Amino acid sequence: MSNTSETILRRLVFGATLVGLASSLAFLLVACGQTSTTTARSPAAAAPPHPEWNALPSAPIKVDAGLTSVWTGRELIVSGIRAGRDGTFIDPTEVAAAYDPAALTWRRLATPPRMDGPCRRGAAWSGTEMLVWGCFGKAAAFDPTTNHWRSLPKAPPGPGITAWTGSELIGWGGGCCGDAWSGGSAYDPANDAWRTLARTPLAPSQRASGAWTGHELVLFVYGLNPADGKPYPATFARAAAYDPEAGTWRRLASPPTPVEGAAVWDGHELLVAGGGRTALAYDPASNRWRRLAPLPSPRFGQTMVWTGKGLLLWGPSDSTTADPVPGFAFDPAADRWSALPAMPFADAYTTAAWTGRTLLVVAGSGSAAALTPLQERRAR
Repeated sequence: MSNTSETILRRLVFGATLVGLASSLAFLLVACGQTSTTTARSPAAAAPPHPEWNALPSAPIKVDAGLTSVWTGRELIVSGIRAGRDGTFIDPTEVAAAYDPAALTWRRLATPPRMDGPCRRGAAWSGTEMLVWGCFGKAAAFDPTTNHWRSLPKAPPGPGITAWTGSELIGWGGGCCGDAWSGGSAYDPANDAWRTLARTPLAPSQRASGAWTGHELVLFVYGLNPADGKPYPATFARAAAYDPEAGTWRRLASPPTPVEGAAVWDGHELLVAGGGRTALAYDPASNRWRRLAPLPSPRFGQTMVWTGKGLLLWGPSDSTTADPVPGFAFDPAADRWSALPAMPFADAYTTAAWTGRTLLVVAGSGSAAALTPLQERRAR
């Protein structure tokens, strides 16, 4: 081979080697870049979705007053009053319907007995019947297995709050306009009879707040006389507990600040929120209150449920207009509130119930929706 040929061959081999190295380097750079990009995106891709409302089929009824509901363990039963054709309650119609989440279907129920007045009602699930307590001495019970309503014996005036103890429907307080009551009654389905509760130390209240703890009904009141807006004397308690087995009340420590809202029992404490931005917790064992983080914005006329892991507060910031952020979730461990997503419908008049996994909300217009918290989705 000549010197010229040998020189050309060496240049070709060297050039090929450079091309190969460049290609290899390019491959490594691309590969590294792809790996880096994938790593950067994977946390976002693995992030859980935000909780969202699912629109449900509309109810076959519309309710203009007395909207109430109970969860039976299988169905959500909704009842109330439909105004007459003239839009008044001179000749109203009682209506009821039940929603089955498993089948995603509604069924219209038998017509409930006439209950006087388009006012707020109390309701509870006894394990076999829906018990509805009106405001003017009328009460009824509904058996979903037979689709049959029955009128209960003449009831005391309708309560400001109701609770099911496991054997009785207890109600306390109530009133209208400038009146506020301080009496209480209980209905025993086994004997189909009412009894009057012992005299309470609580100040009269149109709408007390509280919850059944498994042993006592713990109640608290705002403490203002609706007739003149002035505080009741300090001789009246702002918080008390009723023991149905002993038939006695005990006076509790007053809340650190007047609060008027909803309450739930979390298994250890009574959690109270609403009527503004105030949130408190009460421990019956120590008879002490503690402040929780305030709500992000005021809530009024709300429903609260305990999910077993957190608190869901549902209700508009105003009783007459729809709210784009109608509720909040509370994490007790972090003492933090977070806004629930916007509803798929706009209606301020609603009732809500917790199924054990999902929050069901039904509006007086018949619109309905369901929200499953993230922790419940992960548990599936």
